[in-house]
Amino acid sequence: MRMGLLGTGPWARMAHAPALGGHEALDFAGVWGRRPEAAGELAQWHGVRAYDDADELFADVDAVAVALPPQVQAELAVRAARAGCHLLLDKPLAPTVREGRAVVEAVAEAGVASVVFFTTRFQPGAEAWISEQAAVPGWFTARAQWLGAVFTGDSPFATPWRREKGALWDVGPHALSVLLPVLGDVRRVAAAVYGPGDTAHVVLEHVGGASSTLTLSLTAPPAAAGVAVELRGEAGAAVLPDDSEGAVPALGRAADALLTAARTGRPHACDAAFGLRVTEILAAADEVLNAR
Repeated sequence: MRMGLLGTGPWARMAHAPALGGHEALDFAGVWGRRPEAAGELAQWHGVRAYDDADELFADVDAVAVALPPQVQAELAVRAARAGCHLLLDKPLAPTVREGRAVVEAVAEAGVASVVFFTTRFQPGAEAWISEQAAVPGWFTARAQWLGAVFTGDSPFATPWRREKGALWDVGPHALSVLLPVLGDVRRVAAAVYGPGDTAHVVLEHVGGASSTLTLSLTAPPAAAGVAVELRGEAGAAVLPDDSEGAVPALGRAADALLTAARTGRPHACDAAFGLRVTEILAAADEVLNAR
């Protein structure tokens, strides 16, 4: 499968380009970016073509991987799908439900495959744990903490869209990608309040009767940063295993998932439709947060 890359920022350089270039079943064909000089540098580094026009890239490839802010991703994903490209997307799918729905509709109309890269879902230990817990009945409650030091440490990811949207939209999708397969869909956002900085505390009611709490931040002290998920119920307690493997191998497995979905026609669990549902929950939480 010939795959192009949209984006030239830190995530594209550190994760996407190495993952695509090192994948045995992919032909990393080219790069497009909003900054032509950055696209040229990244393309030269990986020995591929830099494209000045995104639609020209779409015409030359079978699929695209997107490493762009959500508001840019959504519009380009629609164009790429309509051009017949399978989509390896980043989270969140889109900054609004309307834009996310447009991506899902374009994917369905074009009959292309889609995978949204929720990092944890493509780490073997974490994904096995999620599958195991989803088969256990009687979960009563869960807590998920996704605490980053993006704005309090030395991080290349302190980008404008993260400053605008905050932790809810950046790390909230990761937490939801773990909780939804285990506890079921969200019936309602019961409460949401801000803490220090961009920290958001969100309480969810799930369709099966369980509740969950999310604590999300990009402004945590560096020493406090980290991820923790704990489930409690009739079977006792279960804790998400730590996986420090890194993003490149996980992205490689996300590409594998896209290849399989494209070959079989069977949607992956983390397809654009799942990405839209996550976006709907984030939008509902955002509404509660900003109604105060």
